[in-house]
Amino acid sequence: MADFDWNWPTKIERPLVESVVRLDFLESARNVVLVAPQGLGKTMIAQNIAHQAILAGHGVLFLSAAQLLLDLAAQESARALDRRLRYYAKIGLLIIDRIGFLAFDNRNADLLFQVVSRRYEKKSLVLTTNLAFRDWPTIFPNATCATALIDRVVHHADVIPIEGESWRAREAEQSAKDRRAKKKKSEVHTET
Repeated sequence: MADFDWNWPTKIERPLVESVVRLDFLESARNVVLVAPQGLGKTMIAQNIAHQAILAGHGVLFLSAAQLLLDLAAQESARALDRRLRYYAKIGLLIIDRIGFLAFDNRNADLLFQVVSRRYEKKSLVLTTNLAFRDWPTIFPNATCATALIDRVVHHADVIPIEGESWRAREAEQSAKDRRAKKKKSEVHTET
């Protein structure tokens, strides 16, 4: 977080971000939801939360929504699935990155709902998403599923919207400008 450019996003609640990085939400089993388009630092902030939680002695698991759902879907029996769901329910801090990058079928939506439900009001979640909650029905098979999931996630949550342009796009644009300037400079030197 020391290198985070707080001036890059056009909107970010710095005191709230600093509070969650200090882990103020963990004691009361609150959730954190980072909502932003790609390239604005959601994953980096979530990684910093994970790092601080590990330093504070908490058990932490950081994985993408796709990794979580692949793992759950790979369980070969109802008993194995239940064991795996209990595992995800017990982790001190579960961080699920990139909700909204892929659409969910009925089974995956149900599995994600089960993880969230088993942690509800017991253990904190950190979620990153590129979609505003009003757009979640576009990735879930039905509006009821999306509504139930959102309801449990946001009931006790710090929702942190971040707005602006992609940091990666900015870096790519600057890199292209630098290459053009270097090429132009080298062409001037070859001509003289």
